[in-house]
Amino acid sequence: MISVRAARADEAAVLAEVHRQAFDDPWTGEEIATLIVGLGAFALVADLDGAVAGFILCRVAADESEVLTLATRPHARRMGVGSALLVMAKTAALAGGAATLFLEVAEDNPAALALYRGHGFRQVGARALYYFRKTGAVAALIMRADLNRCD
Repeated sequence: MISVRAARADEAAVLAEVHRQAFDDPWTGEEIATLIVGLGAFALVADLDGAVAGFILCRVAADESEVLTLATRPHARRMGVGSALLVMAKTAALAGGAATLFLEVAEDNPAALALYRGHGFRQVGARALYYFRKTGAVAALIMRADLNRCD
């Protein structure tokens, strides 16, 4: 069973481990802790059967919000963790006064693209050669969801 709750800054080391499992260039616990307590920031954790399975870190500024990162442990992928985090993040961003939610995603990440598109995100731009891979750089796709629409 998935449950979503607010993250705490003292969980930063655990969240950094989740981030390390999800990304080639992971954030440190110190970086995550700093972001969690930053102005306009909020972080949510998804627990799966009582253990941290993923998290999302966002920031709200004026009427816009941004997903800074969404990370899921490999064993918990395709189990609804990312979806549960996005639903709650959209609700929290809307409650914080945001009308839109932005994010960046690597163009070579079809699973993430499918997740985001399934939650109403649409591509609104791109940053060429943004993410570096062993085989070369790929673009970051900039996506936006309108929080006042039901998709």
